[in-house]
Amino acid sequence: MNRRELTLGVALSAVTGPALAAQTGPQQAVAAPPSAWYATFTDQLSRLPATIQPDVRALYELNGWRPIWTADRLRRLNEAAARAERHGLSSADFFDFVGLAADPDSADLRTTAATLTYARVLAEGRVRPETVEDLWEMQKNRVDLPVGLNDALARNQIVEWFEGLAPTDIGYANLSAGYIRYRRLIRDGGWPRFTPRPGTLEPFASDTRIPALIARLVAEGDLSAADGARLTAEGLVYGAELQAAVRGFQTRHGLEADGRIGAGTQSSLGASAEDRARQIALNLERRRWLKRELNPERIEVNTAAAIMVYWKDGRPVHSNRVVVGSPTNQTPSLEKPFASVVANPPWYVPASIARNEILPRGPAYLASQNMYIQNGTVIQRAGPNAALGYVKFELRDSYAIFLHDTPSKGAFNLAMRQRSHGCVRVQNAVEFARLLLAPDPMLLGEFDAAQTSRQTKRIQTGREISVRLLYWTAFVDGQGRVAFREDVYRRDQRLAQALGIAVSLPAVISDGRTDANDVGP
Repeated sequence: MNRRELTLGVALSAVTGPALAAQTGPQQAVAAPPSAWYATFTDQLSRLPATIQPDVRALYELNGWRPIWTADRLRRLNEAAARAERHGLSSADFFDFVGLAADPDSADLRTTAATLTYARVLAEGRVRPETVEDLWEMQKNRVDLPVGLNDALARNQIVEWFEGLAPTDIGYANLSAGYIRYRRLIRDGGWPRFTPRPGTLEPFASDTRIPALIARLVAEGDLSAADGARLTAEGLVYGAELQAAVRGFQTRHGLEADGRIGAGTQSSLGASAEDRARQIALNLERRRWLKRELNPERIEVNTAAAIMVYWKDGRPVHSNRVVVGSPTNQTPSLEKPFASVVANPPWYVPASIARNEILPRGPAYLASQNMYIQNGTVIQRAGPNAALGYVKFELRDSYAIFLHDTPSKGAFNLAMRQRSHGCVRVQNAVEFARLLLAPDPMLLGEFDAAQTSRQTKRIQTGREISVRLLYWTAFVDGQGRVAFREDVYRRDQRLAQALGIAVSLPAVISDGRTDANDVGP
């Protein structure tokens, strides 16, 4: 008998003693019977954490105030717990079957408490998002766990119920598979450390770190094992094939894919397999916070990657680069309905931007930017150089956060696109507006006419399109590889601290590019 079987055997003998004679079919909530087991229920319940007590009580009420954990149910529970790793979790954090069996009198209740605690994490996450983000306003997932577990017990579908609590969408499933792969890499020894050095490793240069670079690229799939072995045998030259693999690595990490191994690429190469696995686990946690039912037509912006994806009929049909908030003016995590399109919008400058960046430049600057002051508010007229460009996408009740066009097109070509005041600048925004309005030719005609005349016009979309501003620093790309982004908003660090996870992520290396005339939202 192996250790796992022995552990389960001990737990079975202790926990199932009073439950073996209990019912096995569906139960209805009934009044508590005057049994010896129930006589200790209240005392046992009071010893559990206060946060779990209502759920435990509700479940036993539904179960007829009888012990729950038969031998067969415990085996199924053990099977469900063994799948915790695929969710970036450790079953040991929730289930200690030997410890649960230490006190047979309370084993049933404590097993139930552990079960409901684990279920809550799968269904809703381990921490409250508001505690780790300054502004988080999205629709949370909510599950009636006692009712769900009682039904699963009656149907003998404990494992299936647990698996249905976590997100079942393709994004979560692919990231979960990526986590398992990185854990396997760790068990196999990870990859050699690539040590950052000052300067840039240029194409065709020689470097003693080439073997470590090759091993790193092979481990994550940016280079095949066969090609890696051949290139390793060729020596320490940073040749053309290796450069191509590095460009793939750079693309996967949101870096400038030029094949030059500068500070940013070296920083990303310096991450360990353990750090990347933990970063995946953080992003699995973020996904568990969110409600499972999504609007089949929606706009999702990943602020960590500065990428926008438009979903229609439940499928991604269009993607754009975007520019989002800088580290000091972060784009928050919001979920709001898309209300209307404004063609040729004026910009009502927020007071902080006006006070700190515009008014100190004097009247001549305001005139040069086609700005004027009305009732104490700085307003920029619509026009080709207006900060909002030719179109604005209004969100309802969004704390003055919206999507818009921009005259600063060059920023979309940069690797680091976290540089706005918090709003989201959309690449090819006019074309995207036409795509959204295309289902209604009349609305599209109004928009096109306004663009021709350069008149300001608000056009209602005529349907609900939700906009979700998300923060994914690990996700699976179109090639099925785990893509990473550095933690530019430091939200991974805060979440890791809240979860008690030790993680050392690469530092964000600024590309140093700025535009003194870029004062848009």
